[in-house]
Amino acid sequence: MGAEARKIIYCKPSCERNIIPLCDLDGSWDIDIAYDQQNAMDLLDKYEYKVGVAHLGCTDDYQVEKLQVNNHATEWVALIEKDENSHDVQYRNAILNGFYDYHTLPVNTEKLLTTLGHAYGMADLKENSCDHPDNFSTDEPEMVGTSDVMKNLFTNIRKVSTVDAPILITGESGTGKELAAIAIHERSSRKNGPFIAVNCGSLPDNLIQSELFGYEKGAFTGAYKQKIGRIEAATGGTVFLDEIGDLPLEQQINLLRFLQEKTIDRVGGNDSHYVDVRVIAATHVDLEKAVQDGKFREDLYYRLNVLSIIIPPLREREDDIEVLAKFMFNKFINEKSYTVKGFSQEALHLMNEYHWSGNVREMINKIRRAMLMCEGRLITGTDLGLDKRSGTRQMITLAEARRSAESEAILSCLRRTRNNITHAARTLGVSRITLYRLMDKYAITH
Repeated sequence: MGAEARKIIYCKPSCERNIIPLCDLDGSWDIDIAYDQQNAMDLLDKYEYKVGVAHLGCTDDYQVEKLQVNNHATEWVALIEKDENSHDVQYRNAILNGFYDYHTLPVNTEKLLTTLGHAYGMADLKENSCDHPDNFSTDEPEMVGTSDVMKNLFTNIRKVSTVDAPILITGESGTGKELAAIAIHERSSRKNGPFIAVNCGSLPDNLIQSELFGYEKGAFTGAYKQKIGRIEAATGGTVFLDEIGDLPLEQQINLLRFLQEKTIDRVGGNDSHYVDVRVIAATHVDLEKAVQDGKFREDLYYRLNVLSIIIPPLREREDDIEVLAKFMFNKFINEKSYTVKGFSQEALHLMNEYHWSGNVREMINKIRRAMLMCEGRLITGTDLGLDKRSGTRQMITLAEARRSAESEAILSCLRRTRNNITHAARTLGVSRITLYRLMDKYAITH
């Protein structure tokens, strides 16, 4: 056997009449023989086989489904007796959906060698394609993407990680704001400290102060002992204040004082305590508008928004759709039906066309459900709950895109300048007359 021999596992049945002389194959194959189910599992755990051969003559010998589910990187070839169980629908479907190919006994060495070679080649292509998560994963925890907007995001994450200033992460729900916060923390000098996440929108109004800052024993009925708040628990590390835009206005002053002085006052206490933490906040709310509407303190906004990170919505990451789908398929591989091997081209096309209002979170939910419920070999658009009419992105002309961009730029600038036309015109680089004309064109009032 030469050094270049390809490794293969052969699950041999115990019944003597069914021993297949795979040893007669040429020296290009390094064959490991499994004599029972446990032996097969041990070998599969120990070695990485690109090809497995399972003899289906003795059905009680091996739980082939279990071998396939736990080793999705292996392409399996079935050896079957001629006409055996050929009229059994379940048997035929198991071969159709669970195996790369099958070979009818008795062994024809030349044909079997061809089948094994093709199976090995397909496994090799799968390993070196974007199906394999290692080939498109990034250094950021669970953040996946190869599009230009994601490359820019990864660069910005690395930049802001090197300093200790507060960071405001913005983006739609489901885009992965907490994952970005974790990535920043794990690159910072505080990576060995705790990462404490707090969802400000889920805390009851009457408990926000005690949850964030803690309380002393006897501070109120039921306070039987001192409790450390979430911010203090993050000492030496990072506190992540998610959905900061939902924090009630009357509670924002306490957070502002902490950001200014780096001290907290526990409820019921008389002493201030210095806390060494980095603050990362996130929101899907337009805080500039919230400030303008009087729903968010302007001074707190500027304290939080020292550095900013914007997470792009999934619909702006069209180049990442297929990459993300295959990453999720591999991530949740153990949850799927053993028959499912991947996505159909129709499913990938529909995912590219879908609007994804729930972003990555919605995509994960649809894919996990499809992996479990799919009855065929490839996930279809129907399995995903998508069709050509469901939430497809509307194609717009270049002129429409320019009008939309101009209108949004004017509205954003007017908000930032508090409707100061002179200041807004100067910022936009146009005259006041031109700005008034554009406002009239887009029906923008101030």
